[in-house]
Amino acid sequence: MAEDAAARLARTFKALADPTRVRLLSIIAGSEGGEACVCDLTEPVGLSQGTVSHHMKLLAEAGFVEREQRGRWAYYSIADGALEAAAGALRSL
Repeated sequence: MAEDAAARLARTFKALADPTRVRLLSIIAGSEGGEACVCDLTEPVGLSQGTVSHHMKLLAEAGFVEREQRGRWAYYSIADGALEAAAGALRSL
């Protein structure tokens, strides 16, 4: 694997290296309609809206979630193929 590809892959998996971010992905995937408002994510993980937003920003930058702004609140959904691509990258090693 080339150095730049390894660095990209490491950044991707770094986003999953935090248990809270894994839980957030699980909550979103299990939500009705496959999306969740950041306002609905704070209570299940027991963190402030600002902290949850930071975690969600990291997941979005890594390509795991997509963000849609609706008025005051941000709604998140799992990005199409993101989890499968991460799993595929591991299998190809």
